[in-house]
Amino acid sequence: MAMHKPLVKGFFDKRTCSIQYVVADPETACCAIIDPVLDYDEKSGATATRNADAILGYIQENGLTVEWILDTHPHADHFSAARYLKDKTGAPTAIGEKVTEVQELWKSFYNWPDFPADGSQWDKLFAEGETFSVGSIPAKVLFSPGHTLASITYVIGDAAFVHDTLFMPDSGTARTDFPGGNAGQLWRSIEEILSLPDDTRVFTGHDYQPGGREPLWESTVAEQKAKNSHISKCRNEAEFVALRQARDKTLAMPRLILHALQVNINGGRLPEPEGNGRRYLKIPLDLLEGAAWD
Repeated sequence: MAMHKPLVKGFFDKRTCSIQYVVADPETACCAIIDPVLDYDEKSGATATRNADAILGYIQENGLTVEWILDTHPHADHFSAARYLKDKTGAPTAIGEKVTEVQELWKSFYNWPDFPADGSQWDKLFAEGETFSVGSIPAKVLFSPGHTLASITYVIGDAAFVHDTLFMPDSGTARTDFPGGNAGQLWRSIEEILSLPDDTRVFTGHDYQPGGREPLWESTVAEQKAKNSHISKCRNEAEFVALRQARDKTLAMPRLILHALQVNINGGRLPEPEGNGRRYLKIPLDLLEGAAWD
C-alpha cells in the first residue's frame, strides 16, 4: 500500500470547519471524493452546492474521472453532498456497513417507523477489512467506531482518511458523546490507525484552527504518535477514556446535529417536498439531554 502515493486535494469549508477530499491516481486520472459537504444555512433554511461545485470544477480542470463518492460516517455537523455528486457524475456512493445501526438508532429518534434502515440509500456498504481500488491504487477499509457506531477509515495507498477519529496533533481526538459513541472503542480504533506504517499520511475531516492558525489537515502516523495532544498523554485505554469523557462533558452539541442526521442517514437526500412544494426538516425537542449549552 505504501508504495502507492495518491494525489490528495483538500477543500476546507469555513462554515463547518470540514475538509473534503479528492483522492486521485496520477497514472489513470481516476479519483474518489471523500466526505463532500452540501451547504446549509440553519438561520435561513437555505441550501446550496458551492462546496460540491468547487470539487466538480477541480475534477473537470484536471481531467479526472470519479470512481467513488465515499462517506466515512453519517455526519452530525454538515449535510452530505453524496447524492448531489452522484447525480452529477454517475459514480457509486459508499459508506461502512454499520451505517444500518446508526439508521436504526436515529429512525426511532425521528419517529420514522417506515424508514428503511438497511443501507439501501448507498450503492455500496463496505465491510471491515474489505478492499477496493481508486484507479490502480489499492485501498482498504478499517472499522473505526467510537465517534459513531459506523465510522470507518479509508486507507488509499499511503493515505489514511480518518475523519472524526484523530484531529491534527495540536487538536487531539474526536468526541464520543453522540448517541452510539464510546471512548474505549475510539481508543482501540486509534490504536489500529496508528499501527499503520509511520510514514502513512493521515488526513482528518475537521480542523478548528486552535489559536487562530491557518487550517491544516495532513500529518503522519509518526507525528500523531509523538505529538497528538491526547494520545501522547495517555499510557493506556483507561487514561484515554477518562480524558475523553471529561472533555466531552464540556462540549455543546454541534449546532446542526438534529438537522444533519435526518439527511445523512438517508444518503444525503433532502426530505421530499410536501404538497406545497416545500421541503421540511423535523427537529425532535429535548432529545439530547444532558449536553452542555453554549
